[in-house]
Amino acid sequence: MRSRALLSPPAAAAVVLLVPPLITSGSGTSGGTNIPGLRFMVPNTPGGGYDITARTAAKNAEDAGLNHNIEVYNLPGAGGTVGLSRLVNERGNGKLTMSMGLGVVGAVHTNHAPSTLADATPVARLTEEPDIVVVAKNSKYKTFRQLLADWKKHPGAMPVGGGSSPGGPDHLAPMLMARAAGIRTTAVNYVPFDGGGELLASVLGGKVAFGVSGLGEYRDQIESGELRLLAVTGPKRAEGFDAPTLKESGVDVEFTNWRGMMAPPGLSEAQRDKLVRFLRELRRSEQWRTSLRTNGWEDAWLPGDKYGRFLEREDKRVNSVLKELGQ
Repeated sequence: MRSRALLSPPAAAAVVLLVPPLITSGSGTSGGTNIPGLRFMVPNTPGGGYDITARTAAKNAEDAGLNHNIEVYNLPGAGGTVGLSRLVNERGNGKLTMSMGLGVVGAVHTNHAPSTLADATPVARLTEEPDIVVVAKNSKYKTFRQLLADWKKHPGAMPVGGGSSPGGPDHLAPMLMARAAGIRTTAVNYVPFDGGGELLASVLGGKVAFGVSGLGEYRDQIESGELRLLAVTGPKRAEGFDAPTLKESGVDVEFTNWRGMMAPPGLSEAQRDKLVRFLRELRRSEQWRTSLRTNGWEDAWLPGDKYGRFLEREDKRVNSVLKELGQ
């Protein structure tokens, strides 16, 4: 995450997507990327950012002929740390990766998780995107400035929902917004949900005053008019949408989220290299480039050890911010 404001037992149900094999000529793969039996774990519920990222990657890889029959399944719980623990227990399994992002970094701290990202194998960071502030179509708030005026007066009476546990992007973004607007962070009524899919129902039903999530998760609902987009947390407006940045709305915050893939510990160099090569070829595909544009994602490629060092910095940064916010 390149955030300018940031100081910087098994699941009861698993949702599985099996994409039919793509018929191709020759080997059906590109550059030896095919990993038979490859699985993508999603550590939160369907409809969230990790879920959309994993399913998009699987579909794009199939369509590009990079791999066959990729299984995507959900293992939600504790802000992604249930999935992380399962990943760590799959030591040596070079056919499993987990879609994750900043939310898991924070959840490790706030949930005092037994496993950390340092226990897993970093494969690659893939994308970056801003968070957004949304309300239901029947909300009285037409602009972010209107919402902010009421939030300043009665922060505790205006619950804000986010698709991540405390320490995740959907929690950090409103906390940083509140601090910049002069609202005591201890007065913010933050309601966490396990992914954007769970959050959506509460925003549409008016159970929270507003929601904070990723643009890619709610693009369809915004375009259909079910949700009203009030502001974007990134440094620039979202292409195709008429909504200001936070800075344009008088709140001096720029904030972006990121997502990537992790693998179990104990992989051989060859196993990790093959996973990195697979994601590198996916990134180069026209299918993935189209998905980046469609979802409003920015390319944030960072492979292997570089990604690992980035995760170390993020862990320290999030821990520092949580302490500062009294979390």
